[in-house]
Amino acid sequence: MIAKTASNAKLAEKTTEKVSATMVKETVKAAAKASAKPSSKGVTFMPITEAELLQMGDKDYMNASQLEFFRLKLATLKEDILKNASETTEHLRENILVPDPADRATIEEEHALELRTRDRERKLLKKVEQALARIESGDYGWCEETGEPIGLSRLIARPTANLSLEAQERRELRQKLFGN
Repeated sequence: MIAKTASNAKLAEKTTEKVSATMVKETVKAAAKASAKPSSKGVTFMPITEAELLQMGDKDYMNASQLEFFRLKLATLKEDILKNASETTEHLRENILVPDPADRATIEEEHALELRTRDRERKLLKKVEQALARIESGDYGWCEETGEPIGLSRLIARPTANLSLEAQERRELRQKLFGN
């Protein structure tokens, strides 16, 4: 009887593994179909990964699949920022009455820090929206000062970049020497 139960348990485990593997494959296929977007030329393409993006040659710079990769990355970043802002609003609405002045000061300092963080995110949100607008206009990925490619690795690290690394360094040097 014990051997039969162990045998049934192994069979159930194998069946579960097969069902799980099948479900994962079907889920991946469904997600791929759902995320496949028609390009402006009517061709459907799949979102690419960061590794695939970096393997592309210079002639493919800012093609439809690369633009879609960055559009999705920026949209996700925008969504996260808006979610954080919503959570902060809810958090700050909570009125916690603390009789101890030290505890009250700590809470106020935490709120001030959180508000400074959200202010920085607000500025980032504006840059994200500008980057999304550049994608729509076809200017994304190109330096605003020189017109040269910004570079995929820089855009992956900072998708809101609008200057090439060299142009950004020149701008920072000018600011350091001459102020704003």
